[in-house]
Amino acid sequence: MAPVLSVDTAEARRCMVDGQLRPNRVTDPRILAAMGEIPRERFVPPQLAARAYADEDVPLPDGRALIEPMMIARLLQLLSLRDGDRMLVVGAGAGYAAAVAARCGARVIALEEDAGLIALGRRAAAGLAGPEALRFVQGALPAGHVAAAPYDAILIEGEVPEVPAEIAGQLAEGGRLATVLAAAGRGLSSRAVLGRRIAGSFSTTDAFDCATRPLAAFARRPGFVF
Repeated sequence: MAPVLSVDTAEARRCMVDGQLRPNRVTDPRILAAMGEIPRERFVPPQLAARAYADEDVPLPDGRALIEPMMIARLLQLLSLRDGDRMLVVGAGAGYAAAVAARCGARVIALEEDAGLIALGRRAAAGLAGPEALRFVQGALPAGHVAAAPYDAILIEGEVPEVPAEIAGQLAEGGRLATVLAAAGRGLSSRAVLGRRIAGSFSTTDAFDCATRPLAAFARRPGFVF
């Protein structure tokens, strides 16, 4: 049996906050505090726990990944979460970002298709947030979760080619959405965007260049070629 790598997780969280988040323009004290407290290693398979605090994505089952700490922090920071915000996390994986958002005061629905990831997330989040603060639901990601709409904030946790109108339509007036949009052409970079619903219309603005694993559920279907 391979030896288990021993990690001081409290020290790892401190180093993550001081070495990855603060130097990269993460300034929201609630996000810094939440990510300094929540045991990130719970949200990955046990054999990958030692990688939980690295500045890289950590593989999850079904081709998914736990996004690197700095990017999760900056995406959440774009949303300017307020106490009591109704929030939807689309493609929540095992629920780490959802747990951070709940610790920041949001009431979060974590939407995921994969039953195994939901089970991992429920175990990981146990004791970190009550059912009124964080709830996992299973469903098709591109459809969002209209049953609990409208939302004050939506995070699509992964790279997508575009924001589906069905998800944007689930924002409340003045609501915010953050995600990563795939590069639209050669030589261009993928980018984090902040979307807003104002006067019934949804639009996005670029926030910063970045890249992460695409969410396969949002892949464009090939069109017919004549």
